[in-house]
Amino acid sequence: ILPALLDIAPVLVGLAGLGLALLMAGAIVFHIRYREFKTMAAPAILLAMAAFVAWGRLGPESL
Repeated sequence: ILPALLDIAPVLVGLAGLGLALLMAGAIVFHIRYREFKTMAAPAILLAMAAFVAWGRLGPESL
């Protein structure tokens, strides 16, 4: 949040969101491989939130 507020390399916010989204996608794949469907909700929610941040900061009409 601070890079965007202080206008110091605001693209870092989008890149951090993208990195976290990729990490959570890997976590979901891990849970699916080991058939741990009950514990897959948290990574799925975090993936959705991180993808929203990445899309909002790196998308066609970024903030």
